[in-house]
Amino acid sequence: MSGERRWRFALSKRWLGYLGLLVVFAIACGFLSHWQFERRDERVSENARITGNFDREAVPIESELASLDAFSINQEWTPVLLQGRYLTDEQLLARSRPHNGLPGFEILTPFETEDGRVFIVNRGWIPTGDAQDSPDHVPAPPEGDATVVARLKPGEPEIPGRSAPAGQIATIHLPQFAEELGTDRVYTGAYGLLSAERPSAETGALTTKPALDEGNHLSYAFQWIIFAIIALLGLIFGLRAEYRDRNPDDPKVKEALARERERAGRRRRTDAEIEDELLDRAGA
Repeated sequence: MSGERRWRFALSKRWLGYLGLLVVFAIACGFLSHWQFERRDERVSENARITGNFDREAVPIESELASLDAFSINQEWTPVLLQGRYLTDEQLLARSRPHNGLPGFEILTPFETEDGRVFIVNRGWIPTGDAQDSPDHVPAPPEGDATVVARLKPGEPEIPGRSAPAGQIATIHLPQFAEELGTDRVYTGAYGLLSAERPSAETGALTTKPALDEGNHLSYAFQWIIFAIIALLGLIFGLRAEYRDRNPDDPKVKEALARERERAGRRRRTDAEIEDELLDRAGA
């Protein structure tokens, strides 16, 4: 029988189905691997922004944000300096904000600068109340003139259908905050995480410098590639095994089986086998 006819079984519906599954699985592994590479690239970029911006000297906000809607992701974590006063009566709480595994809120207090613009300052995290779905205590900002240093963060997208009770906001969607304030003088490109304020006052738990960690994305990306290779090798070995079963008279199959039996015969004896042999000799 010719070699071509011996391999004809590989074109059966069953093996073509296995091949189709392998192709789909390999594509899925490639997609997931690429996704992990992209996530790692995002973390690398984030780490670079933290390293380059977090510990910079604060600059006046108007020199960093030229307009109310100006913001570039490369400016994230950059400290800006504001002078003016807090609008305490316009303060809102961002709800559903976990921190160290606990539910809570973030305090969002508008800060009116000396030129009349309004910048939203996140004054930290506070927990939910002991007996109700609202804080037991909300720290108040300093009264009167104040100087604030805050680190820039991009606003959050609006989530359709998510609402919040009076005095709260579902997401830090800055245009919605501007509507709540009823003014078009609000910075809508970015808000700020409080770093320092003078005079000082009680705050919530402030954001600390994030850890510079790339995560396990690179190893996960390579794992998905390895899974695809393992699946391919499994298909190849399955074809090889069935070929041997169907063609025991093939000289190459006979030669391969003979080599395998020879290797099995020369395999290293186990400690138990050696011990049994010694006992048999002693008994004799």
